[in-house]
Amino acid sequence: MQQANFEDGAAVASELPGANAEAFKLPSFQQVMADAQVSSIDLLRDVELNVKIELGRSRMLVEEVLKLTEGSVVELDKLAGDPVDVFVNERLVARGEVLVLNDNFCVRVNEIVAAVKEEGP
Repeated sequence: MQQANFEDGAAVASELPGANAEAFKLPSFQQVMADAQVSSIDLLRDVELNVKIELGRSRMLVEEVLKLTEGSVVELDKLAGDPVDVFVNERLVARGEVLVLNDNFCVRVNEIVAAVKEEGP
């Protein structure tokens, strides 16, 4: 018995009784997988996500918040240079650092946070 080579559809087809080797060809599995990956990414192009970058946290009374004006300083629980948290749809997904690029603030992602399983009731 001869071992089949799946990259050569004509060889497999010629072993089938009554099959026409010209009419029977196997698809390129690499091409099918590449097409599937592209189409799955295309599905996400128009999906809106809530992305939030958290520099730090602070507890304040409503009275203190109402007293804030332009130029007020709010003390956060993180130090300058500490990693910032990146949340997508209220879930922590990454940590990174704040950079200035072309006079714009941006975040360089340094760590992807592993998913934490949510425990049921």
